[in-house]
Amino acid sequence: MEVKFFTPTRQYNEKKDEFNKAIQNVLESGNFIMGKEVADFEKAIAEYTGAKYAISVASGTDALVIASDILGFKANKEVITSPFTFLASASCIAKHNAKPVFVDIDEDTFNIDANKIEEKIGPNTAGILPIHLFCQMSDMDKIMDVASKDNLYVLEDAAEAFGMKWKGENGLQYKHSGTIGDMGIFSFFPTKTLGGYGDGGMIVTNDEYLANMAKMFKVHGASKKYHYDYIGYNSRLDTIQAAVLSVKLKYIDDALEKRNSAANWYRERLNDCEYIKVQNVKGVQRPVYYVFNILAQKRDELAAYLKENGIGTSIYYPIPLHLQKCFSYLNYKKGDFPVAERVSTEILALPIYPEITEDEVDFVCQTIKKFYTK
Repeated sequence: MEVKFFTPTRQYNEKKDEFNKAIQNVLESGNFIMGKEVADFEKAIAEYTGAKYAISVASGTDALVIASDILGFKANKEVITSPFTFLASASCIAKHNAKPVFVDIDEDTFNIDANKIEEKIGPNTAGILPIHLFCQMSDMDKIMDVASKDNLYVLEDAAEAFGMKWKGENGLQYKHSGTIGDMGIFSFFPTKTLGGYGDGGMIVTNDEYLANMAKMFKVHGASKKYHYDYIGYNSRLDTIQAAVLSVKLKYIDDALEKRNSAANWYRERLNDCEYIKVQNVKGVQRPVYYVFNILAQKRDELAAYLKENGIGTSIYYPIPLHLQKCFSYLNYKKGDFPVAERVSTEILALPIYPEITEDEVDFVCQTIKKFYTK
C-alpha cells in the first residue's frame, strides 16, 4: 500500500464538476484580477471567521509582510516570536529591519511558551507574533494579557490554523484564529486545511483603520486608481484561486471533522507505542489537525523505513530559526532554546487529510510499530 503525505487529487476527483465549473466561469468572464469571486470570497471568510474585515492577498507570506509593515514592525523595533516555525513568521519582521526576538516553545504544544514572553519585553518591543502551529492555537489568554499591559500589537500567524478556535479559561465564546489579536493572517497554500490550486493568503482584522491600510497596501498603496498614499505591494489573490477556494469553503466543516477523525485513529493505534509521543492539546480550544505530529525515537531511521514502505512523511521543522544561516546576525547559539532544538530532532509529521482512509492510517501505524520491533 502507498500512503502519500498529501494528495489534492482525491478532493478534486470527488468534486470535479464544481471545481471545473468555477474555473470555467472565471475564464469566460475574463476578470482574472480582482474579479467578483474575490470580493465574494473575502465576504465569506469574514462571515465564517467572525472577523469584521477580510482582505485577500497573493500568499500567506505576503499577508505577514504587509501586516508587519502596517503595524510598524520596522527599524529599531523588536517583535517577539517563536524560533520553531516556518521562515516567513520571522522573515516578515526582518524584511522591515525590525529584530525578531525568539522565545522557546512549550514542550507539549510546540507553540511559543507564553509564560516566557514577558521577560523578553524591552523598550523597543513593538509587538508579539504568535504562531498557531500544526493542530492548535497558542495561549491567547496569556498573550493578550501581556500585550495589553505593555500596549503591544499582536499579529496572529494563523497560516496553518484555519478552522481553529480559542475560548480560553474565561472566554464567553469560541473565537476563530486570527481574530483575537490586532491582525491575523491565513495561508491558502495547497496543503493547508483550506488550500487553493496555487498560492493565496488573507489578512483579517476587526479594526477599520488597519483594514483600510491593508486594502491600500495590497495594491501598491493606492487609495484609488493611480493615487498612491503609500509605497505598498503588488499582492492580489487571483480570481481563479478565489473561485476554487469558494468551492472548498462550502465543505470546510466536513473536511475539518474528517481530519480530526483521522487524528483520533492515529491516537487510538499509537497510544501503546512506548517509542513515540503524540502531541497534546492544551487550553480550552477547538483543535484542527492540519498536521499530525509524533515525537519519535530514532526519528530519521523511522522516516526512512516508512519511505521504504511507501509512506510519506515530513519534518516540521528540522532546524529552528535561531540556528539558520540567515539569522546568524542575531548571534543566537545552540543551546539558547533547548526545547525547540530537542523537538526538531524528534518530530515527524504523518499523513493526514480529509480523504485519508482508516485502512491507510492503520497501515501507517502498523508499519511504525513494525519498525520498533524489527
